[in-house]
Amino acid sequence: MRSNDAGPPGVILTFTPNPALDVTTATERVVPTDKLRCAEPRYDPGGGGINVARAIHFLGGEALAVFAAGGPTGKTLSELLAEEGVATRIVAIAGRTRESLAVDETATGLQYRFVMPGPALSDAELGKCLDALRIPDPKPAYLVASGSLPTGAPTDFYGQVASVARDIGVRMVLDTSGDALRAGIGRDGIYLLKSSRRELEALAGRPLPGAEDQADAAASLVRSGRAEIIVVSLGANGALLVTKDHVRSFPAIPVSVRSTIGAGDAMVAGIVLALARGWSLDESMHFGMATASAALLRVGNELCRREDVERLYAQSRKDAAAGT
Repeated sequence: MRSNDAGPPGVILTFTPNPALDVTTATERVVPTDKLRCAEPRYDPGGGGINVARAIHFLGGEALAVFAAGGPTGKTLSELLAEEGVATRIVAIAGRTRESLAVDETATGLQYRFVMPGPALSDAELGKCLDALRIPDPKPAYLVASGSLPTGAPTDFYGQVASVARDIGVRMVLDTSGDALRAGIGRDGIYLLKSSRRELEALAGRPLPGAEDQADAAASLVRSGRAEIIVVSLGANGALLVTKDHVRSFPAIPVSVRSTIGAGDAMVAGIVLALARGWSLDESMHFGMATASAALLRVGNELCRREDVERLYAQSRKDAAAGT
């Protein structure tokens, strides 16, 4: 543990209304029409909040993953999480949990990702999801709501989640896209918003080609009260941290990329876990960058290994101290 670690951070609650069973395989080339002979598939639990909970668990933190699941894929998803030792609170639904498919093209090193829409949830099932978040035992340190919304869910559903977070006195972190993002930050209560450049451009309603443009757009959202903290992930260009009185860029940590699945979720996990431990925002960002880079090293949706994160975090802090 680091000297500025405030001790056990308490449980971090994550919410995934539209999880997925992630299937990863490989073939020499992806071409139309032909039968593509594939490698033995790998199965991992998937979906934004589930990935965040898994990464926190792998890093030695305590997470409780709340998610909706149904059908045989939902059963497999739940069993995989149990095998990993991740604590869960499952909302049973009538529909069948979706699958997502990633295919690695060995001849080129490219990865093709096919994302299914997932089942529709009834109003009653959506209500049960909110009820599952209201249970305050154990009292969470943070609530991370992440991923797409189920088919037919109201676009402001994450806004409703924010209301629950406010009611139980918990800081909420949001990571989503599209209409769910625009409506989700339409209410008070978002502590930290994690977005990509494309998502930030959608919120701003204009292209944001440069770092100054991106910082200005994020700062405008902070000034409007839609989030206290905004983290913009920029892929190979690193990330941007914006608060009401703080703007800072964080360079990417160079690694050999094996899979990009779950890297953004791992970043959120690292940031939130460090914040829950009482670390500063800047230190938490370094830890999040290390966690995201560690996820890039793994196959499929394996996410990160603790030893990789600690090594990359030390490298990131060393580079920052040297000004590189």
